[in-house]
This record gives sequence, C-alpha cells and structure tokens, in this order.
Amino acid sequence: MPNIGFPGLILILLIALVVFGPKKLPEIGRAFGETLKEFKKSTKDLRDDVLDEDSKDKK
Repeated sequence: MPNIGFPGLILILLIALVVFGPKKLPEIGRAFGETLKEFKKSTKDLRDDVLDEDSKDKK
C-alpha cells in the first residue's frame, strides 16, 4: 500500500468534511478512536493469553 502523504491526507480530510459536515466529523473521529482503542486492548489481551498458555506448556 503506497504512502498517502500530506497532500493526500488533506484531500481525504476535505472530502470527509464535505460529506459528513463539520458537526458530525468530531463524532465520527471519536467513535473511530474508541474502536481503535478497544481493538488494541483486545489484541493485547489475546496476545497475553497466548503467551501465558505457551509459558504454561513449557513448564
């Protein structure tokens, strides 16, 4: 996947602003941030569980 770069990022933000409007954009960003945070937490918990199982099997 190619890098977007600064001009591409500005273009994406402008299109999102036009499509969703200035009032809805912060809500969408907040929801995306919460989703990303929950995904990271879930993957960390899963990784920790797998590592715990692996360390128990070696004993």
